[in-house]
Amino acid sequence: MINMFSIEWNSFKAELQRHPELILQFQYAQSKWVKANYHITEIKQAPITSVDCGGVVNAWTEIIVQLWEPTEAEEGRAMQVKKALSIIDLVESKMALNTKGIVKIEFGNSEFDTRQMYPGEFKIDGDNLVINLTPDATQCKAINRGGSCGTTETGEECCAPAQPEKIKVALVNLAVGQNSCSPESGCC
Repeated sequence: MINMFSIEWNSFKAELQRHPELILQFQYAQSKWVKANYHITEIKQAPITSVDCGGVVNAWTEIIVQLWEPTEAEEGRAMQVKKALSIIDLVESKMALNTKGIVKIEFGNSEFDTRQMYPGEFKIDGDNLVINLTPDATQCKAINRGGSCGTTETGEECCAPAQPEKIKVALVNLAVGQNSCSPESGCC
């Protein structure tokens, strides 16, 4: 998995632990915020094993924190960081989370398709710890390894291993003009 915005679970959790008394807020797009009365509905651990288009096996783990906005307004229910940490502690008491797992925040509502995003910048704004979410994108691991993706100028298919160059061999008749055996000459 290759992404410049990714953060590992241990770093994500450590950042939260630095600010337990603040209100935890998520910004999912420009001027768009997850409603303050959101819930953390689950934390998922997803071990991923894949084979990319170049035939290379890749493996990593994602830790996915799912947020949900209830339809009813709940006044005064903004989540403090320490509440999020208590949910994390509960999850970790039931399941060991990979400390090197890549964190994603899963969120969607009626105006924003559900997707998994990376926690980007953590910033303090008054009594709030704001986590700006950055979109995920598809990627070609072969390109990131210096390979190619798509058909090349020489016609190679997507991420195909390089084909050995065929060497042309010139056949030379070394026997011309020398004494040699030929069929029916009696020399053999």
